Amino acid sequence: MLNLFKKKVQNADISENFFECKRDGLTIRGTEYRPAGENLPIAIVSHGFMAFQDTVRHYAKLFAELGYAAYCFDFCGGSVIKGKSDGKTTEMSVLTEAKDLEAVIEYAKSLPYTNACDVTLMGCSQGGFVSALVAAKQKEQIAKLVLFYPALCIPDDARAGKMMFAKFDPNNIPEIVNCGPMKLGRCYVADVIGMDPFEEIKGYPGEVLIVHGTADKIVNWDYAKRAYQTYLKNNSAGLVPEQRVTLRLIEDGAHGFSKKHDKMAMEEIKKFLNR
Repeated sequence: MLNLFKKKVQNADISENFFECKRDGLTIRGTEYRPAGENLPIAIVSHGFMAFQDTVRHYAKLFAELGYAAYCFDFCGGSVIKGKSDGKTTEMSVLTEAKDLEAVIEYAKSLPYTNACDVTLMGCSQGGFVSALVAAKQKEQIAKLVLFYPALCIPDDARAGKMMFAKFDPNNIPEIVNCGPMKLGRCYVADVIGMDPFEEIKGYPGEVLIVHGTADKIVNWDYAKRAYQTYLKNNSAGLVPEQRVTLRLIEDGAHGFSKKHDKMAMEEIKKFLNR
């Protein structure tokens, strides 16, 4: 891990460091934001479809300002431009991204200054779907989950044969799916076409914050409401459901918040973490 520099952020020393870890022979590359101290809680932030770590870097910095060792990274094959991790876009799917996230979690937990028992996952859009899947799989190992406009629509879109810019026959999935500037492989569709996302995520017993815009034209906010109801039904941890799960709708918020709406959403993160 290469230590780049330290700088002052809201009166706290935050060091910014490159990091690398491996998954199935592929190198995942990302950035750590770390305040001074030991036994730091961990926050890992996942970007959305076609995006890259710079698009969620400000969230990682916010977590660092709040005392977390925070990480953002590029999914393997998950970026249309600027992605620094290995992997082909034609070999990427929600399930491969879940493996990437699991590798980053294990890396962060292995560090001598982090608290492996206090891990928060945050994800935007497809990264939110991935984070929700991993949280359900790892259950009590994940303390908190933050989902911004989570793309839980992906399986429904696959069954409809229309995913973002891509159109295809869901009964005859092609080997290559042309999705605007990104070429996807058959696995992107095949890995989710039979999936019930709400069944997959329902097992997570920890605290959840969901933030979604009412003007989202890519992922209808009904998916956020259904996720909220799904999480409410799981009370295996014995917590009061309405205190454990929070849904915040941002009026006129689009998919990918404006600066105004993003500021509002980040305030929700602060309240969620400090309650």
